[in-house]
Amino acid sequence: MKAGKYVGPKLVQVAEIEKPIIAEGEALLKVSYGGICGTDMMIYAGQHPRAQSSLTMGHEFSGVIEEIKGMSSFKKGDRVVVEPTISCGECRPCQSGNSHVCESLKLIGIDVDGGFSEYAKVPINRLHKVPDELPLNLAALTEPVAVAVHSVRRSTLKVGESVAILGAGPIGLLIGLIAQLNGAKDIYVSDISPFRLGIAEQMGFRAIHAKETNVVDEIRARNNNEFIDVVFEVAGSQQTVDQMIPLIKTQGQIVVVSVFKNKPALSLADMHFRELSITTTRCYTSDDFRTAVELMASAKVDFSTLISHEFHIDDIDKGFSVMKNTEESLKVLITKQVKGDLNEFIFARRKSGSSHRSNSWHWSCLGLGIS
Repeated sequence: MKAGKYVGPKLVQVAEIEKPIIAEGEALLKVSYGGICGTDMMIYAGQHPRAQSSLTMGHEFSGVIEEIKGMSSFKKGDRVVVEPTISCGECRPCQSGNSHVCESLKLIGIDVDGGFSEYAKVPINRLHKVPDELPLNLAALTEPVAVAVHSVRRSTLKVGESVAILGAGPIGLLIGLIAQLNGAKDIYVSDISPFRLGIAEQMGFRAIHAKETNVVDEIRARNNNEFIDVVFEVAGSQQTVDQMIPLIKTQGQIVVVSVFKNKPALSLADMHFRELSITTTRCYTSDDFRTAVELMASAKVDFSTLISHEFHIDDIDKGFSVMKNTEESLKVLITKQVKGDLNEFIFARRKSGSSHRSNSWHWSCLGLGIS
């Protein structure tokens, strides 16, 4: 079979390898779609501390069960999406029901071979059924949607409150969609990419160009000179760390979603005098993942807006090259369903304005736990 292998820094190649052989408790998936994310780009750059050369990358993927071994409600032919976290089940977090912060947490596609391949083997307990109404290319977005669900659930966001999201990558925009669905009245999104800010505006958010204006002053001016209720940091830079505290209201909450490559400087004194709280997030729970599947299948939000490109697995190197350029990409999918890429169709849709647009705000009927 074909697999997209991380060979070394800035080098991903398609290799012919043996189809995986599954053991008891595992399923063999015929992979449909896999998404390239920020962690994959870190591996690609040679900066991930755990990923090793010759790894089959890809932890955001959907497919169809080809073979299964073991007692399960799943069967051959089921459409599924993979929850890629692998926990030990023995440490204190796992024993207390918090396996997503397992002390030795591993991920499919990072620590073991993943879904940038024609077939992948996955533990049965990492599978979620994909409802018939959810296309498999959208199902491949479940993992980042689950990250967004978990991030909003970790926040104190209440109906009618304001939100600032520092970073308009896929996770930042997804957090905006989940916050919007759960009652955020005004959502401000900052970034340095005009392309991504354009998509943010299509989604109904208030876009702030971080290179052309002072982010803090601009957001506060647009917010009637009021501070923001909840700030999500999703860019992982010192610049956005410096913007968090001046933006937030007294006794407000900052939610840090990014994984920082370097230690940022943070003024605890400024936080101290205004009783600010800071919350961090890691991955998602299985309940977050199930909620993400249900939300996507409900069609309450058009998540297809995030897909900027789809490349055949033969062209996976092109997919990574495109993903590097934030002026033309958002979420790149790898597939063997088509030969070549679908960029012409996707950009035509983008230019026609057929993407989801919403200036209204709603509260959730899916029980995301926001009050």
